[in-house]
Amino acid sequence: MTATNDDLLVFRDMVLRFLEQEVDSEFEAWERSGLVPKALWKKLGDAGMLCVDFSEEYGAADTSFDVALMIIEELACKGYSGLSSGYNIHANIVAPYIQSIGSKQQCDRWLPAMVSGDVVGAIAMTEPGAGSDLAALATSAIRDGDDYILNGSKVFITNGIHADLVIVAAKTDPKAGAKGVSLFLVDTSLPGFSRGKQIEKLGQHDSDTAELFFNDLRVPMNALLGEEGKGFTYLMEELPRERLGIAACAIGAARGALAITLDYVQQRSAFGQKVGAFQNSRFKLAEVKAELEINTAYVEKCTAAYKRGEMTVEQAAIVKLSATEMQWKTVNECLRLFGGYGYTKEYPISRFFVDARVQTIYGGTSEIMKEVIARSMLGRG
Repeated sequence: MTATNDDLLVFRDMVLRFLEQEVDSEFEAWERSGLVPKALWKKLGDAGMLCVDFSEEYGAADTSFDVALMIIEELACKGYSGLSSGYNIHANIVAPYIQSIGSKQQCDRWLPAMVSGDVVGAIAMTEPGAGSDLAALATSAIRDGDDYILNGSKVFITNGIHADLVIVAAKTDPKAGAKGVSLFLVDTSLPGFSRGKQIEKLGQHDSDTAELFFNDLRVPMNALLGEEGKGFTYLMEELPRERLGIAACAIGAARGALAITLDYVQQRSAFGQKVGAFQNSRFKLAEVKAELEINTAYVEKCTAAYKRGEMTVEQAAIVKLSATEMQWKTVNECLRLFGGYGYTKEYPISRFFVDARVQTIYGGTSEIMKEVIARSMLGRG
């Protein structure tokens, strides 16, 4: 389904009104506390903003994927990148995994609750000793009769504090490398599940991030997501949507940073003229605008390919690499135009700056993206 301009305008207006009513006045407090309240997820669900491109069968709006990306982008444009990241995990990664791979029983159990916001979703892949190397996972899932017993830990898990449901990547065959990875739907109320303290981060402070622990956690057979041993394949199949979400966040954040910078340079004076009148300011902002437009066009191209089922792993790596590096360059240049004020928390450009850094790290670092792209041309080195 492709959203019409009217659809996008209606949903964008709804999103902006929701943010004005429920987020704008509270966000600074959430940044200081390092956590959005869990009740916000229910409010997002009540407003019809979760999993918007899912079927009405699950209580969702059954609109276009374009709308889903637009919400991620608008959250980031407002400077709410942490919330945008958490939203992307819940609505654009975890829920689609279940919809694409899950059984009818799994979909019926979890998706309506994720649409309503009664259940918050997270995905647990990264481990303290594995990083981007999913084949080196140490978390294990050992078959025991009709159950699996999970042991291990995960780190840097977005939505980890609030999560009611976690998709956990674990080794069901420790000797098989990547082919021994399986995915499990873990109910966080089960005995053996625990969370570490919330991880304090450089940026995206309101995005709750935690270490998760599994200690002889027993899950039934029907908690296996898809087939045993196909977890790595599933992760690769779902990466295009995940990386498009990160790219949409990058586009939104760059738009927001540029907008507040344009306002600032037209108000602030130095040496008897507006900062925006200096050639350096004008040229830097022109470069930022050009890069933003080019990356926006490529995101739109990849979105169209994704909806046709034709987006490749290489395209996903390119869009993630290019958009997030553009975001980082944009906020860096914009902050410099604020001078010393840009380095203070009083001006929101500082938040755009610190929030941007992780975009080139999670979802696959820029270096990993370059390797993926190089392999598509040159094979493995």
